[in-house]
Amino acid sequence: MRSMRTDVAIGDVNWSTLKTLIPYLIEFKARMAMALLCLVMAKVAGVGLPFILKYIVDDLDQKSDVGALVALPLGLLLAYGVVRFSNVLFGELRDTLFGRITERAMRRVGLKVFRHLHALDLDFHLNRRTGGLSRDIERGTNGIAFLLRFMVFNIVPTLLEIGLVIGILLWNYQFWYAVIVGVSVICYVAYSVMATEWRTRFVREANMAESQSSTRAIDSLLNYETVKYFTNEDYEAHHYDVELAGWEEARRKNRLSLFALNGGQSFVIAAAMTSAMVLAAVDVTQGVMTLGDFVLINAFMMQIFMPLNFLGFVYREMKGSMANIENMFSLLGVDPKVKDRENAPPLQVRAGEIEFRNVCFHYHPDRAILKGVSFTVPAKQKVAVVGSSGAGKSTLAKMLFRFYDVDDGAVLIDGQDVRSVTQASLRGAIGVVPQDTVLFNTTIFENVRYGRIEATDDDVWEAIRLAHLEAFVQQLPKKEQTLVGERGLKLSGGEKQRVAIARTILKRPPIMVFDEATSSLDSRSERTILQAISEISRQQTSLVIAHRLSTVIDADKIVVLDQGQVVEQGRHDELLQLDGHYAHLWKIQQQKPAGPGLVELPSTSSV
Repeated sequence: MRSMRTDVAIGDVNWSTLKTLIPYLIEFKARMAMALLCLVMAKVAGVGLPFILKYIVDDLDQKSDVGALVALPLGLLLAYGVVRFSNVLFGELRDTLFGRITERAMRRVGLKVFRHLHALDLDFHLNRRTGGLSRDIERGTNGIAFLLRFMVFNIVPTLLEIGLVIGILLWNYQFWYAVIVGVSVICYVAYSVMATEWRTRFVREANMAESQSSTRAIDSLLNYETVKYFTNEDYEAHHYDVELAGWEEARRKNRLSLFALNGGQSFVIAAAMTSAMVLAAVDVTQGVMTLGDFVLINAFMMQIFMPLNFLGFVYREMKGSMANIENMFSLLGVDPKVKDRENAPPLQVRAGEIEFRNVCFHYHPDRAILKGVSFTVPAKQKVAVVGSSGAGKSTLAKMLFRFYDVDDGAVLIDGQDVRSVTQASLRGAIGVVPQDTVLFNTTIFENVRYGRIEATDDDVWEAIRLAHLEAFVQQLPKKEQTLVGERGLKLSGGEKQRVAIARTILKRPPIMVFDEATSSLDSRSERTILQAISEISRQQTSLVIAHRLSTVIDADKIVVLDQGQVVEQGRHDELLQLDGHYAHLWKIQQQKPAGPGLVELPSTSSV
């Protein structure tokens, strides 16, 4: 089982994840201070507006000197305009200043999650849900922006403003106004918290349903050709509709729970404002308060409940955002099974000798894949590993590349255990041409350059020529700038493998691994590519995983695997003379022509 952070809450929102956001707030200290200053100025201007309204109304209500009636309210009206504009201006400045902080936080966290995902082992990625994972990251980064902006600049300031207004009402007017505001605020906050806690599970269910439907859609589209091969469009549509039906039901529950939350909040606000206005109207009729005081009370009640209403929105959205980001933050708690040891040195490739020493491995405890495999790939030689499907051939390549760590035994390069060196240096020393080549959705030229990002255009063209890809590229309308489509779907299997071979040629590593690398090529193309590989890899150690034996008869040594064990080793002629497992496989393949699917990875040049 993978280790997860112990503070990840499953049944409820995990508030401890907020601690991880603190460093992103203090990165821009000066900008943060200026934003806080703007916040204070905006709140001061907001609290001053009702008082200006009071004096304006009282002045207009006085039927005294005409000059004063014209001059004083005009000045107050101008002051009202200036203060209201200041309130809006300082608020916009605050948001603009803090926007840089939220955007940088989204960038930092998004990059951190991206890097962490690439640091996780192959087993995690084989079991991931690509569509759902993408949605979790997208919602998580958006949730971070919301939390940083509104929690810091809305929740605490709103509570402070409510306290300030209650104090002003208590100081200037009778006790009951403060009681009405205080009780209504407590009822509003209590109801909002309880209702939001109740509906958080509906938010989570809606998110899960959305991720599942997205995963289903992306998985189906990525396998577009397979769907067409078997005319299963209706089947895929039906299953996608089932996922959408679940999403629709989850959204319905979410919407109804939101209605209940908003309805209750609106009732509390309406009851509080009505009570305050009735009390103020009575005081005005009794001569205890002026019309200006009535307007001031009304303005303060509105000023209390507008941010309070917004506070309810912020709280429920914050809870929703926390539900959104908990999955993204939990990704950071996934501990990769394969990781560098502390202070691990880089791999030092001197000759390039590879040794598999009593290697044992299993994907699942009840099924062993490799059972004490031992053999050596001498430096500058080509060694082929052959055997029937499921014998563990490709697993050996994964062990060498350290996609998985061995359960027992060791894999060594020039006497260095691959587990004791950094993964970056290990993989930098090995070039791989896999059986299933997946390309990026960019140009052919850039897909080849991916083998060595800093390579010059001339180097890339040289690799294209050596892989016998140049003639194909030149006949395309856009030549090397032709887009290959998502996962390289615009190219045939053989064309994709040539691109993969060119990419590995460009890398020029001291060790090369070919895993069924010519399985999609015709015999003529295979011969030319094998010859080219042989020419350019004479100074490299080559490990060839092969099914079609005719492609590896020139190997310096052939290792025969069966049921996860080495049963024979030797050159082609020697193994035939043994008349054992290899000879049996050879006779079978000679009796009927090998189809494209039997073509094993092109044997790399004899090293």
